[in-house]
Amino acid sequence: MITKRLLWWLLAGTRGGTNRARIIMALHEFPSNANYLAEQLSLDYKTIRHHIDVLVEHEVLIPQGEGYGTIYFVSEDIENSFEEFVAIWERIGKTGLKKKK
Repeated sequence: MITKRLLWWLLAGTRGGTNRARIIMALHEFPSNANYLAEQLSLDYKTIRHHIDVLVEHEVLIPQGEGYGTIYFVSEDIENSFEEFVAIWERIGKTGLKKKK
């Protein structure tokens, strides 16, 4: 089960959270493989693979298939808590955690 606390940690509490959020958003719109994500998000393939591995480990993404052609989908938990994800994404400013003035 994905908790609000886990989402905060994955998106705002760790380095790379912004890229993980971009991956989740992209896969929510259109499930795809790592190569396609790398092209769409203008990120290095190895960077995408690292973030996908983290998200799969925490059951945020669900892989379908094997090897190079593996397609990734957002988990049912993310689908069910997508509004919470978007709220966190808006709060961190889509580019990183904003500090209060």
